[in-house]
Amino acid sequence: MNKLNHTNTIKNDRFPSSLFLVYFLVLLLMSGIHTGIIVGMNALGWNKIIQVILPLGYWTVVAVGLTFFTKNVIRKSYEKPMHDLADATKKVAEGDFSVYVPTLHTADRLDYLDVMIIDFNKMVEELGSIETLKTDFFSNVSHEIKTPLAIIQNNAELLCMEKTPEKQKEYAEVIFQTTKRLSELISNILKLNKLEKQAITPVAEEYDLCGQLAECAVNYEPVWEKKDIGFDADMEDFIKITADAALMEIVWNNLFSNAVKFTEPGGTIKLTEQSDDSEIRVSVEDNGCGMTEETRKHIFEKFYQGDTSHAMAGNGLGLALSLRVLQLNDYKIEVESEPGRGSKFTVIIPKR
Repeated sequence: MNKLNHTNTIKNDRFPSSLFLVYFLVLLLMSGIHTGIIVGMNALGWNKIIQVILPLGYWTVVAVGLTFFTKNVIRKSYEKPMHDLADATKKVAEGDFSVYVPTLHTADRLDYLDVMIIDFNKMVEELGSIETLKTDFFSNVSHEIKTPLAIIQNNAELLCMEKTPEKQKEYAEVIFQTTKRLSELISNILKLNKLEKQAITPVAEEYDLCGQLAECAVNYEPVWEKKDIGFDADMEDFIKITADAALMEIVWNNLFSNAVKFTEPGGTIKLTEQSDDSEIRVSVEDNGCGMTEETRKHIFEKFYQGDTSHAMAGNGLGLALSLRVLQLNDYKIEVESEPGRGSKFTVIIPKR
């Protein structure tokens, strides 16, 4: 339960009304007994010294009893929960994110200290998730960098030993393509890191979206021709949007790159752009291998590659990078895909 859900039931006072009533009744009773003692001693004609010492001793016992009772209430209400919270905080500072501090009351009797404990538990849970993501991220980065470096090293050794010009050229080409892939990986990691930290602020400007789509498509024409892939486009002549053109180019290039990567020779890629009064929809569709439902759930995660047979053609960061760009612009993306029937990615741009 988060703070917004229980603000209406939070008790702002840790001392319940019943506790004040207890103090009131106890003191009232003790005062009555005191009066009774005084009256009784006067009636019996006790010595005046005894009449002074006895009430003092009586109130000393009452004061000591109330003091210990108050100390016990404070210890249970404040000291113990605060010590528990301090111990938990120390464990979190030492890197233990499995800490959980139980609340003092049930959900219908929460007070502000319970809220602080709930928010602390939520913070620890979030920190644990971030730590897990960070560990996974570095593990994936290490793996992605290690693989191309091993390829470069092996082919460099072969190049040094090879005497045939044709083989030397082949090894050199592998080294070139691998270093290019490694460079793209590092570039994408840096871009994604800046986008997630919002170190890159989108610079919105009005420009022709159709012109940008056409330009990005033309850049992939040599690749399509090499793989004998057909390309169809259905777009308006001109449509303006207000966005960061450089960041949006990342999205289109990644969608085209994935379409090429997963479309077999002889296949077709289709680009569609449509608009109405409320939004613009841009779709990149292929008739390649498609995806399972499980793969669709993870395709926007960093380094995720559902089809490992095409792993050497990418690094699993393109869609994560594209999603972050679209989120920064408040745009949406939809995915439709079935195994063996291709995939369709649709970017939805609201008109403002």
